[in-house]
Amino acid sequence: MFHKIRTLFLLGVLSITLTSPLHAEAKLQIVATTTTFADLARQIGRDKVNVKSIASPKFNIHFIQPRPSDVRNTARADLFIFTGLDLEAWVDPLLEAAGKADLFRGGPRNVDLSLGIRLLKVPRGNLSRASGDIHVFGNPHYAMNPENIRIVAGTLLLKLKEIDSANAHDYEANARDFISRLDQKIAGWKALSDPIRGKEVISYHDDFEYMADFLGIKAEQFLEPKPGIPPTPKHLQFLERYGKENHIRAIAMPTYYPKGPVEALAKRIDAKVVMIAQHIGELPGTDDILSFFDYNFSQMTEALR
Repeated sequence: MFHKIRTLFLLGVLSITLTSPLHAEAKLQIVATTTTFADLARQIGRDKVNVKSIASPKFNIHFIQPRPSDVRNTARADLFIFTGLDLEAWVDPLLEAAGKADLFRGGPRNVDLSLGIRLLKVPRGNLSRASGDIHVFGNPHYAMNPENIRIVAGTLLLKLKEIDSANAHDYEANARDFISRLDQKIAGWKALSDPIRGKEVISYHDDFEYMADFLGIKAEQFLEPKPGIPPTPKHLQFLERYGKENHIRAIAMPTYYPKGPVEALAKRIDAKVVMIAQHIGELPGTDDILSFFDYNFSQMTEALR
């Protein structure tokens, strides 16, 4: 019985692979790990692509558990795009389950969007679990800086042109339009952040680094005493002293961490809790890449003025 079920499963996977959407319909089928990169693919692909995302923006990207539907969508995909580095530890098991070798890491239809990014906080020396959940390649939350979005747009454009050369002209035109709108926004965001440059915030997790770098503010203290370790009473006492001594006026956090410790600390140091979206759709008003940054930057600049 087991062998019969296994055979039927393999035949099903083979059927999915052989009926790739490239043969069934005109649109390029793309799977992205995050809603942010799914939106980027839509911005550049427009009517030439059909895009699905895996990770819900309502949950911590580190701990996503792909569903059977994600395996099916990936098996049918012509292109797989992801953050790269070690942010999405679940990617390789997903790709193995989908069983499509071209989509595997390093394959011709796999796009690691971290290529060309100036990574922050690349660890040095010997690493151990005693330091917490350290990212061995550097901080992987680079999509929080809009200047990095310009870079990943270029990476994605090159791959789209490579695998779908018939529509290369359209992809180039779409990318130029998107990057032009992005650059105009970047100039405005830089001007918006001028009054807060040099100020400091506390962040729940070290996922705020790239946004802080863009805004010109500091984020050197975290609710987590070590990455991935929940705040302890002793550490919260330290942050209370630090916050008062350094006149911290904002604590940044995404929606999926516990709010209780943050709100209590904010009250004790007279600071504001600023909800910062990590991905498109995490909070109202973050429906695409540009509105995502509009929301985050306006929230932070208002809190620190």
